[in-house]
Amino acid sequence: MWRLRRAAVACEVCQSLVKHSSGVKGGLPLQKLHLVSRSIYHSCHPTLKLQRPQLRTSFQQFSSLTNLPLRKLKFSPIKYGYQPRRNFWPARLATRLLKLRYLILGSAVGGGYTAKKTFDQWKDMIPDLSEYKWIVPDIVWEIDEYIDFEKIRKALPNSEDLVKLAPDFDKIVESLSLLKDLFTTGSSGETAFRATDHGSESDKHFRKGLLGELILLQQQIQEHEEEARRAAGQYSTSYAQQKRKVSDKEKIDQLQEELLHTQLKYQRILERLEKENKELRKLVLQKDDKGIHHRKLKKSLIDMYSEVLDVLSDYDASYNTQDHLPRVVVVGDQSAGKTSVLEMIAQARIFPRGSGEMMTRSPVKVTLSEGPHHVALFKDSSREFDLTKEEDLAALRHEIELRMRKNVKEGCTVSPETISLNVKGPGLQRMVLVDLPGVINTVTSGMAPDTKETIFSISKAYMQNPNAIILCIQDGSVDAERSIVTDLVSQMDPHGRRTIFVLTKVDLAEKNVASPSRIQQIIEGKLFPMKALGYFAVVTGKGNSSESIEAIREYEEEFFQNSKLLKTSMLKAHQVTTRNLSLAVSDCFWKMVRESVEQQADSFKATRFNLETEWKNNYPRLRELDRNELFEKAKNEILDEVISLSQVTPKHWEEILQQSLWERVSTHVIENIYLPAAQTMNSGTFNTTVDIKLKQWTDKQLPNKAVEVAWETLQEEFSRFMTEPKGKEHDDIFDKLKEAVKEESIKRHKWNDFAEDSLRVIQHNALEDRSISDKQQWDAAIYFMEEALQARLKDTESAIENMVGPDWKKRWLYWKNRTQEQCVHNETKNELEKMLKCNEEHPAYLASDEITTVRKNLESRGVEVDPSLIKDTWHQVYRRHFLKTALNHCNLCRRGFYYYQRHFVDSELECNDVVLFWRIQRMLAITANTLRQQLTNTEVRRLEKNVKEVLEDFAEDGEKKIKLLTGKRVQLAEDLKKVREIQEKLDAFIEALHQEK
Repeated sequence: MWRLRRAAVACEVCQSLVKHSSGVKGGLPLQKLHLVSRSIYHSCHPTLKLQRPQLRTSFQQFSSLTNLPLRKLKFSPIKYGYQPRRNFWPARLATRLLKLRYLILGSAVGGGYTAKKTFDQWKDMIPDLSEYKWIVPDIVWEIDEYIDFEKIRKALPNSEDLVKLAPDFDKIVESLSLLKDLFTTGSSGETAFRATDHGSESDKHFRKGLLGELILLQQQIQEHEEEARRAAGQYSTSYAQQKRKVSDKEKIDQLQEELLHTQLKYQRILERLEKENKELRKLVLQKDDKGIHHRKLKKSLIDMYSEVLDVLSDYDASYNTQDHLPRVVVVGDQSAGKTSVLEMIAQARIFPRGSGEMMTRSPVKVTLSEGPHHVALFKDSSREFDLTKEEDLAALRHEIELRMRKNVKEGCTVSPETISLNVKGPGLQRMVLVDLPGVINTVTSGMAPDTKETIFSISKAYMQNPNAIILCIQDGSVDAERSIVTDLVSQMDPHGRRTIFVLTKVDLAEKNVASPSRIQQIIEGKLFPMKALGYFAVVTGKGNSSESIEAIREYEEEFFQNSKLLKTSMLKAHQVTTRNLSLAVSDCFWKMVRESVEQQADSFKATRFNLETEWKNNYPRLRELDRNELFEKAKNEILDEVISLSQVTPKHWEEILQQSLWERVSTHVIENIYLPAAQTMNSGTFNTTVDIKLKQWTDKQLPNKAVEVAWETLQEEFSRFMTEPKGKEHDDIFDKLKEAVKEESIKRHKWNDFAEDSLRVIQHNALEDRSISDKQQWDAAIYFMEEALQARLKDTESAIENMVGPDWKKRWLYWKNRTQEQCVHNETKNELEKMLKCNEEHPAYLASDEITTVRKNLESRGVEVDPSLIKDTWHQVYRRHFLKTALNHCNLCRRGFYYYQRHFVDSELECNDVVLFWRIQRMLAITANTLRQQLTNTEVRRLEKNVKEVLEDFAEDGEKKIKLLTGKRVQLAEDLKKVREIQEKLDAFIEALHQEK
């Protein structure tokens, strides 16, 4: 209450001073006075309610007040018309308020100026990220839309505005002078109040006392002014000392920490937005998936691009001609973590794994695309593997391993054949990656000797594509000097315009490497002779193959948040985690696709025009059939020819079989059966010998010979139909294929084993029959016998002619001469013929004394001969003599059917040899009929089945088709079809790409 009363008294004093002031003309409104004046005139003004600000020590403060000198205040005397009573509390209050004002204004101005200067320093220290804008996700650059830094900068006061905020010391001095004059000539409010009570009598005494108090008050104000000056000096001194104490290193650390916190904040915002976007896209894709049966889904852009790459791979697997479309080629040393990086990008453990063992044995093309469900499927299969189920993941890894081992040929370790795999899922970045076998330095046991060179050639074939993005994987936990892949990459991309460097296992590197700056040197490419478009650091788990992708991602993010690499600014926030890597690679991939795809389309248009022109000039009347179409045409022709084989007449089959079988057994019949039996003395012995010989022959050889003849006959007829020219319609381009199909079908065909047993019984029964029913059969047997004997006689005479040389007619007409050996044979033949003329019933073998006699006779004529030569010559001479005698006997038996019916009773004519040949002829006819039935009923159908199987196998064997269907015509049609298909797919892809824009 006492404070309120004092304030009321002060207000009344102020009002009286304003009304009765003689030094100021007219009344001064309170609101028009200066701030200091108001505080002096009205002690209860709201501006007095100020608090001392707390000094901040977390950053440097700069104030313009430290450079402004304080001037000494001079008071000018002011005369008033009355003398108030003495009271000094307003002066003391004013001095304290002046001290507080200096401190408050100094802190405010210094704080504002320090904030602006700190912001400028931060802005200057932030690196220029414009060159890496394509690597940093777009969402980071879109932060400008949410935070307007330019507006903040403009809102901060500049130096001139800060100076304006400083107090106007001239006005303060004027106010203090006015106050000094006031108190020099008058008194305080309390004194004025007294003067009103006592009247003008005490005015003189009051002024004398007030003058002394004013002098004392002036001294106190000067003391407070000095105190304020000392306080300002101490504040400036302490601030300068604090400024000097803060080193440049602390400034940098503080700014880097602030920048790191900001980056991590934006990274968390980005991850949250990506997660929400992934969930939304998943819902949209699932909604589309529900209507898959109601409408035809449009292929995604990345799937269309992947199909283009597949067609290009079939067109030119070595990438030597036109294929310059972008791919992300993943290369690295063995066990560097290539597979782990790919699995993190694909968000599933899809590749087979092994501890130190080479698992990637052939290139794997992985097409990543968005889809409602996380699944994987191969190019040539319709089975989908659910990547959210562990059993499907295990089956997928097993299938990839089987396909790799199937691609690797015998004697090799790796294969250049590509395995195409599509992986779909919500939130996956759209791109095409090719995982290559790891580069090795040493060929270990169990590997092919050329494994290292083969891996290098495969890697170079993919990397030499000028638009291929090289994802170079380097293990950060091993010494950089042990790396091989960096030299290979630097050879393929020396300027680093399409290379992205990825350092894996950074957690192990930070733990094991003694110098953390070495990791920074690796990331910046200072330890490698290579340049790169971007540098990234990732963590691929704790080394446990059973870790889930989500667990690895959480571990990776936690590691980098606590890593010194980020806190010390060795790495930037956008250079870490596989999430940022996949975003950067995807952006780079699509950028290069848009830049190169139209150029490639134009190139293939020119190639197509050249191929079509070449075809029109070389093959104007032929259709443009590629290898597969030609194979289908040849397949239909072969099947038609097999059907034609089943339409062969039974008569034709039997004639061919009978003739072929007799040619096969004729020598055995005449040499081993007929000739030995004919040497006997009577018919009984002849028949007995014949029966024994025929029985032995039937049991051991004849059925097998018959089956062989039938199988060979089937082959000959099948070959005749396959290779027989078809006139103008015949296309020799199919000859190799038909020959291969024929050989493979015959190789696979096996005759029924039970045929020999049944055939043996039939042949044995046919040979036991000796009854010739009519004269026609008798004459047919004689004709068959004559043909057989004449053919044998002709062969014998030919053998004798070769032995003795040409006769005198050929020597005279053709000027031919005999050799010395032929002359010896001729002399021996003449001598033996003389012996046969003397004894036409001579047996088949010469006696020893007969050989000696012939030898001596020849020696008497000056011819030296060997006994073996005499025996060889005798064999041919006697054979001819016997065959001629048999033919003469055959002529006598033409009319012997009558005697045969009487069993040659009372007749000197015996025709048992005719009966033998009839038995042989009948056996041949029955065997041919039996074999024909087996051929038409069973074997032809089995052969047709084998042909179909062979054609199906050849249809699946691409190498076989390339080998059998070759030539310029085939290759030209093949290239023309592929180029057309590539151009069509490229045009469709370009159209879809423009629509997406």
